Amino acid sequence: MSPSTATSMDESRPGAAAWARSLLPSLSDYSEVPRTWKRDLVAGVTVGVVALPLALAFGVSTGLGAASGVVTAIVAGVVAAVFGGSHVQVSGPTGAMTVVLVPVVHRFGPQAVLVVSILAGAMVILGGVAGIGRYLAYLPWPVVEGFTVGIAVIIFLQQVPAALGVAKPDGENTGVVAARALIEALRGNARGIGPLVLVAVVVAVMAVAPRVHRSLPASLIAVVVATLVARVVGFDVALIGRLPSSLPAPSLPSVDWAQLSDLFSAAFAVAVLAALESLLSAQVADGMMDREPHNPDRELVGQGLANLISPLFGGMPATGAIARTAVNVRSGAQTRLAAIVHAAVLFGVVSFVGGVVGTIPLAALAGILMMTAIRMVERHAVRSVVTSTRSDAVVFALTAVATVAFDLIAAVEIGVAAAALLVLRGVARSSGVTLDEPPVLPPVFRRPASMEAATVETVTGAEADALRASRIVTYRLDGALFFGAARRFLSELTAVSDVSVVVLRLPGLAFIDATGARTLGEIVDELERRRITVLVKGPRPEHLKVLAAVGVLDQLAARGHLFDSLEAALAHARRHADRDDEHAHADPDGGAPVDGTADGAETRPAMH
Repeated sequence: MSPSTATSMDESRPGAAAWARSLLPSLSDYSEVPRTWKRDLVAGVTVGVVALPLALAFGVSTGLGAASGVVTAIVAGVVAAVFGGSHVQVSGPTGAMTVVLVPVVHRFGPQAVLVVSILAGAMVILGGVAGIGRYLAYLPWPVVEGFTVGIAVIIFLQQVPAALGVAKPDGENTGVVAARALIEALRGNARGIGPLVLVAVVVAVMAVAPRVHRSLPASLIAVVVATLVARVVGFDVALIGRLPSSLPAPSLPSVDWAQLSDLFSAAFAVAVLAALESLLSAQVADGMMDREPHNPDRELVGQGLANLISPLFGGMPATGAIARTAVNVRSGAQTRLAAIVHAAVLFGVVSFVGGVVGTIPLAALAGILMMTAIRMVERHAVRSVVTSTRSDAVVFALTAVATVAFDLIAAVEIGVAAAALLVLRGVARSSGVTLDEPPVLPPVFRRPASMEAATVETVTGAEADALRASRIVTYRLDGALFFGAARRFLSELTAVSDVSVVVLRLPGLAFIDATGARTLGEIVDELERRRITVLVKGPRPEHLKVLAAVGVLDQLAARGHLFDSLEAALAHARRHADRDDEHAHADPDGGAPVDGTADGAETRPAMH
């Protein structure tokens, strides 16, 4: 090994080491605790109270049971708080995750969910280590909003059987299941009106409580009131059942190796959702606080570890929870201590009042999730997306419909693909060819500061008229010359006729790809074949590489038809036009000679 190589390796090690340390917990995470611990305690207790009914509801909704939801909130809440990249993120079971897990439970059974969680956790950790966290922030906003609306619809529909008091019908599509549940209720196979009354009570309390005071735990109050109503009236309704008095001992889930390959697709869906929802939640928290932003890669590592450890205790997959994180921030949380306290509060509930919690009606939890689904849809955000542009509205609608009709991963894929196609169409439409009319006013060629300052080039009206008389036309190319617009550039420019020289001005092109550069070569070849000389003015410095790679640059330079000055290009064009006129007068039946052979000494090897 050479000394220089050794030196470069040594120089790279501190950066790699610092990056590795940034993914791990440190004492600096708690440096503010001596100053903020009172606010963190209050915030943690508040979030714990809010999280309890949600954790119970999400556990029941997946088919894993209320205990699984609470265990997930406790274990994943602590692990993600310690190892995650956000100081105020609160993690646990979420509505979006239940949407993914319900079909897994239906098809493979509860034990499969634990295996899926472990696989997904490993995938998320690998994503964090690979540094993909920062790239997930580029997800288009209409896709995110459509995704959220679709999830809200699914969560609402999932609660229909419990709200009607009927056994959950068979089926994987939530819309079909909800419709079958409604049919069963109309046939008289429900538990009476009790479940519907309790749902109405929950909805009323959750609607009124925030208006009385924003800090009231509306969901908890709603559960307590609904439970009391059920007991006093004596409704025949299904209950949660008794919860364990402590956390189960950790154990590895049983693995059906024959199912393992089938579970990978579900695990991938869980991993993608865990990453997306957690990072979105962390971004929301960043926007609510005036402090350093979260570390997205560390956040993925923390969420991955949470999903690895939670199933060992019987928990389900978890993500960062936007609603609980928002409550945490609004309650004054400043450090990770608040999320840890939230988990401790839930552990205390399980340990000391688990029996009381078991008497909560399932219909009350269904009402909570229905209200949660409604509140997930931010009307202002939806209105903004729908009314912004037609393309954004289409992407939003496609993503929302795909989320309900198919699955979450397919919805994101469809939404991103639609957004990409519509953006390409928009770029293609904004790109085009403009025939310069007198006077010709080329745009300023804005070069990098390292290059000499460009001058504004103008052609007077009289001079432009003279150019037309000499059968010289100038075209301005704008936007992007790329695969999406290349055919249009080709068709418009090769349609020119009754001219001797065409001057193409390229400074207005913001982007050129290989297809666009090749198309430019085709335009030159086609016009030259028809004995129309093509001169090119001013490709931007950043475009020279791609033009050279496809041979266009050498082609133009060899003919002396590449210019960095409009004045030089027009002077050259006049000489061509004059020669063509001379040939036309000398031989009225003949045409102008093919350019490139008639330039003689005028041919230049480089730009003028």
